[in-house]
Amino acid sequence: MKKSRFTEAQIIGVLRQAEGGLPVSELCREHGISSATFYKWRAKFGGMDASMMSQMKALEDENRRLKRMFADLSMQADLLREALGKK
Repeated sequence: MKKSRFTEAQIIGVLRQAEGGLPVSELCREHGISSATFYKWRAKFGGMDASMMSQMKALEDENRRLKRMFADLSMQADLLREALGKK
């Protein structure tokens, strides 16, 4: 997965500046991001603080790990069904 150039604290800071009344176009130019990136961040992280953001990242990592485990186990179950069905 691609690593972000910005830390969680930086993203929260940019969103706080926008809430403070700075124009989005000026923020984007200042931080070197596109307006689409800003609006994506706002949709995903709007109203969060840094601790909530780190919790969400931890949950996403755990979800990714559990999905991988499920895929492995379902593949093993399919292989066992196939092997037992042929006998």
